[in-house]
Amino acid sequence: MRYIRYAFLAILAICLVTVAVANRGVVTLLLLPPEMSGFLGWSWSVTMPLFLLIFGAIVVGVMIGFVWEWLREHKHRADATRQRRQKEELAREVTRLKTPPPGKGDDVLALIDGPGATAR
Repeated sequence: MRYIRYAFLAILAICLVTVAVANRGVVTLLLLPPEMSGFLGWSWSVTMPLFLLIFGAIVVGVMIGFVWEWLREHKHRADATRQRRQKEELAREVTRLKTPPPGKGDDVLALIDGPGATAR
């Protein structure tokens, strides 16, 4: 299994390097369209290689997916926590019910054992 993982990572690295080498052209990323930036009086832009923009978009997409799934699965995590607490509470109750109170024995067994027997 380890070799399959290493092979997958090697293929992924080769693909990423290939995309990076093929997309080395410089692009300018603008926050606002030129017309709107002229109207507002300020504009923000950054110049970077295209492959950084592509990789950044992939990372942002993956992070949005992780957050979306985390929010979607909240009800399942809350239900699991509630069930775990209920299970622990029931286990404590069973343990409490199985152990007799100290100093008290079973009266029926004491009668069967005879008058010289001590209560359990």
